[in-house]
Amino acid sequence: QVQLVESGGGLVQAGGSLRLSCAASGRTFSSYAMGWFRQAPGKEREFVAAISWSGGSTYYADSVKGRFTISRANAKNTAYLQMNSLKPEDTAVYYCAAVYSPYGSSWYGRELEYDYWGQGTQVTVSS
Repeated sequence: QVQLVESGGGLVQAGGSLRLSCAASGRTFSSYAMGWFRQAPGKEREFVAAISWSGGSTYYADSVKGRFTISRANAKNTAYLQMNSLKPEDTAVYYCAAVYSPYGSSWYGRELEYDYWGQGTQVTVSS
């Protein structure tokens, strides 16, 4: 079992930055690939970014590419999502997720591939 807790959300003006953190506990964090998803009001949850267990491979949704950066610190059992040049359309609840994947450089872009989810953190971008 893996427990995930997101933090770092808040209210920011358009063009600003936020860094989300996802603290993991319960199992060996470095055995898990991580992902970030988001859900805006009235919309389905969507993929944002993913990273392999080592951090060597990353993948981004087109809507955030060049603005967001996913990273991880395995020694701290934490994954991050650095969000720059935020836009009002980035407003959503952001969730981190984990899937057991201790080999290779796989990342995962679909919700169904993930086994564990955090409770989410709200990000609001004002215009």
